[in-house]
Amino acid sequence: MVEKSRRSRTLASWETWKVLLLFFVALAVFCGAGWAFLNKGLYLLPDEMCDGTLAQGTVKQVLPNAQSAGSDSDRQGKGDRLRVWCKVTTSNDSLLSGRARVEPVSRRDWLAGYRESGQQQVVQISVGEIGALAQLDPDTGASSVYVPCTPPEVPSCNASQPYAVVGEAWVHGPAKAKGAPLRQALTDFAYQLTRHAYDLAECKESRDLPEKLPRYGDHR
Repeated sequence: MVEKSRRSRTLASWETWKVLLLFFVALAVFCGAGWAFLNKGLYLLPDEMCDGTLAQGTVKQVLPNAQSAGSDSDRQGKGDRLRVWCKVTTSNDSLLSGRARVEPVSRRDWLAGYRESGQQQVVQISVGEIGALAQLDPDTGASSVYVPCTPPEVPSCNASQPYAVVGEAWVHGPAKAKGAPLRQALTDFAYQLTRHAYDLAECKESRDLPEKLPRYGDHR
């Protein structure tokens, strides 16, 4: 009789634990589904955006999760007036944006412009005449790329000026990546946008641009 009572209590205890286990499993699944629903925005973006210059993977690396997100791009002008834009916006007010334009500027003046604007702490890389830089600020992100380009026609007032396609990428609002990973991702984005603008500008130089730029290295 005692043994039977013990078996009954053991069975009841096991049934209780089984119910609790099922409850917590269901709760975990429900919470996971809720989290996925509330943070699915970046995963619904196209695999490639802005004419292939920005990958979904880059956006997920740079921006925090969000319930919704959208991408947009634009192109204006041609030759020395060419301008292209690309941006991704999210419901949590984070923005990844990039632009590239043809302008009369030397590489020295391009670099000096960043130093004079207060962004003195920058890291640089280069491949031949191609240059790139990024801010050495762990909490903010901005990068720029310089590729020499002489457009088919230039105004007579700027005939002696060196021209280039200058690309820029930056984050406005909270960023998921920090430090070196953020700088590298923004530079890669700016470079792909610059390569695209270089092709659109029909530059006089016959220049084979590399697929990627060198990595920044150990700067943190």
